[in-house]
Amino acid sequence: MGRIGQVVMLHHAGDREEARQRLLQLWTEIGEDGDPLHRCTLAHYLADTQDDPSDELAWDLRALTAAEELSDDRLVEHEGTLAVRALYPSLHLNLAADYVKLGRSDAARAHLLLARGAADALADDGYADGVRAAIGRLELTLGDGGSGGSGGDFRGGGYWGPPPQHRP
Repeated sequence: MGRIGQVVMLHHAGDREEARQRLLQLWTEIGEDGDPLHRCTLAHYLADTQDDPSDELAWDLRALTAAEELSDDRLVEHEGTLAVRALYPSLHLNLAADYVKLGRSDAARAHLLLARGAADALADDGYADGVRAAIGRLELTLGDGGSGGSGGDFRGGGYWGPPPQHRP
């Protein structure tokens, strides 16, 4: 996870292409059958480095698939108190934003509904506020008859990764 974090910092510093190449190299090392936590994290960040919205969607779908293979026990090993259900709001929000970029409003609304429904798993912190705000912005865009092709960033800006989550 440390190597993934280093590449994410490279991406946030503006070197998208180099970050994409390094993340792909890590993906090759981990493989399709590797640790679901690593696959989820890598796919999540690989999606953010894509130029083509269809490629971004494909990586976000891989992230969701890997998250579905995760157990709370595996996350506790890594994060200490992160719950699998806390990943779903951001994963579904990402997919909704992807579908908006592709002009597929119905699919975007379906994932936005899932994101909103899963948002109760988020902690009461700045990260959660950002995710909820991004959900709200995308709801407004879709509710106002947005064309679904604006290409806007509905992800809330800033650090975008699995949220820190403390179990109640």
